[in-house]
Amino acid sequence: MITLTSDFGLKDPYAAEMKGVILTINPNATIIDITHGVEKFNVRTGAFMLASAALYFPKGTVHLAVVDPCVGTERRAILIQTKKGFFVGPDNGILILAAQNQGIEHIHQLINPKFMLPKVSKTFHGRDVFAPAAAHLDMGVNPVEFGPEINDTVMPEFARVKQKNNAVIGEVLHVDGFGNIITNINQKEIADAKTVNVKLQNLSLKLILGKSYAQAILHEPIMLIGSHGFLEIALNQANAAEKFHAKTGDKIEITLLNST
Repeated sequence: MITLTSDFGLKDPYAAEMKGVILTINPNATIIDITHGVEKFNVRTGAFMLASAALYFPKGTVHLAVVDPCVGTERRAILIQTKKGFFVGPDNGILILAAQNQGIEHIHQLINPKFMLPKVSKTFHGRDVFAPAAAHLDMGVNPVEFGPEINDTVMPEFARVKQKNNAVIGEVLHVDGFGNIITNINQKEIADAKTVNVKLQNLSLKLILGKSYAQAILHEPIMLIGSHGFLEIALNQANAAEKFHAKTGDKIEITLLNST
């Protein structure tokens, strides 16, 4: 199984071209679109969507993700092998959240022309480099065949969470369609805290750490671990991002007040 995540949209033929390449190499491939609606050039959003969806695919799935504003430059093309599957795409951080969730085992740079199209354009590595690699991986080609192993991949700020005394410092990873403010902080980083202080831009809030949106009074805020495993701030049946003027990339600091 091969999944596709990109910012290509559906107006242009780009996503279809990748599928055509995959099926030419591997006619038996099963191709699933995660989304082609990532905001243009927004690596952070692409990384969040890939990490959210990849959890629910079977072992051995190959995930191809292309949000690649630096295509044609010196940025590397990579393949990440995890305990559960494979991730193929540019070395710009789009793969790293999802790969970390699954436990990274090996990372290889894609340099073997045998597993690329005969002519590689400077502007469409999704079709000419990543799609062929995904197709060959899905057919069982060993990752070592694609290129040398590396260990210095790009680690963007949105994949980093810092600890400072009793505080956890991260950032807003995504704002969903309900206005929930989704951070890059996960359950293990907040342990068993029940109440937290939140600093978001110039705002300071004291929130309970609940389990569902409905635990909060109507239109009042709550913090919880959302369905994708990330800590989020929500309003019960209202838009938290609008109320608190939050946007992706904003820094957030969580101070743990108590735990069990």
